[in-house]
Amino acid sequence: MVINEIAGSVGVVTGGASGIGLATAERLAREGMQLLVADIDGDAAQTAATRLADLGVRTQAMAVDVSDLAQVQAMADQAFADFGRVDFVFNNAGVYVSGPIAEMTHDDWRWTIDVDLWGPIHGVEVFLPYLIEQGTGGHITNTSSFAGLAPNVELGAYCVAKYGVVALSEVLHREVRQHNIGVSVLCPMRLATDIDSSGRNRTEEYGGKPEELAIEIDEEEMAGRLLGPDVAAEAVLFGIQTNTLYLHTHIESRRFVQRRFERIDKSFDGAPGL
Repeated sequence: MVINEIAGSVGVVTGGASGIGLATAERLAREGMQLLVADIDGDAAQTAATRLADLGVRTQAMAVDVSDLAQVQAMADQAFADFGRVDFVFNNAGVYVSGPIAEMTHDDWRWTIDVDLWGPIHGVEVFLPYLIEQGTGGHITNTSSFAGLAPNVELGAYCVAKYGVVALSEVLHREVRQHNIGVSVLCPMRLATDIDSSGRNRTEEYGGKPEELAIEIDEEEMAGRLLGPDVAAEAVLFGIQTNTLYLHTHIESRRFVQRRFERIDKSFDGAPGL
């Protein structure tokens, strides 16, 4: 089992200025973790880092667009320059586009996948070699979603990206055991975060800021109570302490995941050649 000492360790949190990222950073800071808070909004990252420093830990802040590999590498360089090491990586930054697949634009797809999937890939690509070279274990936590475990109508692009994050985490979990490195993938249902307004950070490269739309949630497809991000923070801490791969926030998601795998299992019955 991977066991990680949190007090005095160093962590990097992307999307750390609000929502799940900030709640997790606060929870880990209370455990004594020093933190680099990264966010596409540099001013918000600095505000968050100052707030965390009040909890008695060293912090730094940095503006980072996780869709850009060079910026993620610069984040790692800064973390090692400031703290001398990194033990925990939380690839959390994410965005959200809703609507039927038939109505998704190419820019909708590119933006969602570049941030939600390439962001975690970049985090793993950059930090994993450092964690292996350090030889002292560590833990990588990737934020996926319930939408990465079961299909959600009108969240096609988001599901594609988040399914990818689950796959990345599953394979990585098996591959890095020998290095005493743990891996978790966070799969929350609805939490009170700012992700519904993530379009505020969408650049012209991806078609600019979209109109703010009211999201109609189909309870059959996306059930769950609206909870605070603190429940995700507790799940992340649990994942680090126990090296648990799948982290959940809502018991409501269990039946949807079960139904999906029941459908897959049933598809073997009567299949040609089997």
